Amino acid sequence: MLNKYAKVALQIGLNLQEGQILFIKAPLDAREFVEEVVNEAFNLGAHDVYVRWNDEVVTKYRLKNAPIDALKEYPKWEIMASQYLLDKKGAMLSITGADPDALKDVPPERIGIYTKTVNIANKEIMKRMMSNEISWCVVAYPSKKWAKKVLGEENTEKLLEYILKASRIEGNPVENWKKHIEKLTHITKYLNEKQFDYLIYEGPGTNLQVGLPKEHIWISGSQKNKQDIVFVPNIPTEEVFTAPHKDKINGVVSNSLPLVYGGNIIDKFTLTFKDGKIINYDAKIGKDILETILNTDEGARRLGEVALVSVESPIYQMKKIFYNTLFDENAASHFAFGRAYPSCVKNGEKLSEKQLKEVGLNSSLTHVDFMIGNEKMNVWGVKGTEKVQIMKNGLFTIPNL
Repeated sequence: MLNKYAKVALQIGLNLQEGQILFIKAPLDAREFVEEVVNEAFNLGAHDVYVRWNDEVVTKYRLKNAPIDALKEYPKWEIMASQYLLDKKGAMLSITGADPDALKDVPPERIGIYTKTVNIANKEIMKRMMSNEISWCVVAYPSKKWAKKVLGEENTEKLLEYILKASRIEGNPVENWKKHIEKLTHITKYLNEKQFDYLIYEGPGTNLQVGLPKEHIWISGSQKNKQDIVFVPNIPTEEVFTAPHKDKINGVVSNSLPLVYGGNIIDKFTLTFKDGKIINYDAKIGKDILETILNTDEGARRLGEVALVSVESPIYQMKKIFYNTLFDENAASHFAFGRAYPSCVKNGEKLSEKQLKEVGLNSSLTHVDFMIGNEKMNVWGVKGTEKVQIMKNGLFTIPNL
């Protein structure tokens, strides 16, 4: 099963090409899976594979104990490594699986300082990555502490079963993924042809109107990089998404699943928007962490992504909270604070930062997804005087689906 998973990550996720460099970022707990990926990558003809290991406990000790000045510094060699990968047209595989509570004892202000340092240092790198200059993909592998959080016991084998099921690793997984991508592509084609002026969301604690930029583009699970290679950035993926107009969002929205950020949980929160900006917010759990996100910069108080996900998603059907954005965002429709993807408007990759703002795309150092969908969520698309329901009780109502 790990071999099948590795093949999906490389063939579907990255669409790794012969002669390419592969860069892997992974936690120590994922060693067995990383070894499988490295072996499979060379079988597919990779030129070379580099692995960057991370240890969440080491990160926690550093954030708790390092001088503030150290948290405000970012090593140039990290930037140079990313620039090297981009310049060489390599591929990036990130493996997630950290303990959701890893940083809960770290003061929020220290997390905020460190996060801002990282975001500022990687601003140009992120711009290039979000413009799909190269193929990139995020997958997951269980750790004992993550399993404990999700299942109540350190049963990594059981959590791995959930991960593999959510990632459609059964039967012939490569064929499974091709069929799944076809379905998501059908939805994006419909939405792109409609070119709605705005969306209306209604659900528990939510009554929101979301304007869309002119010539916006809905994107499904698969995308193309600048070498015209198709790749799938997230495995699993159940979403179709675009960018909202940063100044045309009004109303109230409430989350439907917890948001895990920097090892901290934010839950039961409500956001009030006026002309695109969050003018009021509250959270019963993690309000100080939510505030840290919103204070990243001016753009953090606006939205950069609107994504639709059916409650038919295998992740939603599991009725499990994974405390991991990769999974929880693919369980439910969601938004994201912060930076928008340039590819979500026509010729967006060719536009300058100023031009992107002029067409309505948000700019920020951050991009944080939060979930708002459930079985009571209804969504309409409006174009002029036409109002079309596109989701009813969390299910797509698009023709011929």
